[in-house]
Amino acid sequence: MITGTSTAQPIAMEVSNILGEPLVDLAYDGSVEAAEDVTVGADERVVIVGSTTSSQAHLELLELQERAVQRDPDDIVTVIGYMGYSRQDKLFNPGEAVSVRAIAKALSPSTDRVYSVNPHNVSVLDYFDVPAEPIDAAPQLAEPLPDDLSDPVFLGPDEDAVWLAESVQETYGEGVVDNFEKIRHSATEVEMRADDKDFTGRDVVLVDDMIATGGTMSEAVRLISKQDTDRVYVSCVHPLLVDNALSKLSRAGVKSLYATDTIDRSISRVSAAPPIADVL
Repeated sequence: MITGTSTAQPIAMEVSNILGEPLVDLAYDGSVEAAEDVTVGADERVVIVGSTTSSQAHLELLELQERAVQRDPDDIVTVIGYMGYSRQDKLFNPGEAVSVRAIAKALSPSTDRVYSVNPHNVSVLDYFDVPAEPIDAAPQLAEPLPDDLSDPVFLGPDEDAVWLAESVQETYGEGVVDNFEKIRHSATEVEMRADDKDFTGRDVVLVDDMIATGGTMSEAVRLISKQDTDRVYVSCVHPLLVDNALSKLSRAGVKSLYATDTIDRSISRVSAAPPIADVL
């Protein structure tokens, strides 16, 4: 059976539809009465789909895992659509906690396997005490693109996003892959350069793993707008979109913006469910 946190309802429903397994309501609302009276056979599995976008979402996922354990299934699989704290994967300053390690250790005892959709750094999966593997949903970002892109460039805002751009380009079937040069001057000050890039007369598809504040993508779009490009598409796997990110992107001139449904937002136009269903 499939169950999902309140932050992952659309993706849990689509995984259920693809696999033909029942979607069960074990949602947490702070009371024991919230659980459906469901019997799970000893030879069955429970798949829990959740996106940990907040501290409350982490608690909800832990609660669902505990409810699954009480039903004593043969296998419990945790699928993390978006893994919160994934950027806090090392000690940046003395006295800080490695937050993603703490989360991984908390989730491990109540599951048999973990899958995470495009974690910011795949090495964070090593913090789990159970087998943990990544799922690449970036190829899904090729789906909304028109068939008639003109000499397209699939562009990562930095070197770390190149492999994501390659995933989208390979799925689309044509075009080249490139990236900007990103220079980090401090924790909050980042400079992007495109001095040697020429996108004149070409369609550009910007690809990143997530859009949080929108600052990186906005700067990338501004750099592109200085050239005589054709259409520009902005895409990401995880549309975190904190604070005024959408307004910031709009002011930068973004016209076409879309993402997957690992986080349910207005721009979640494609589903990450097919690659999840493939591994299940």
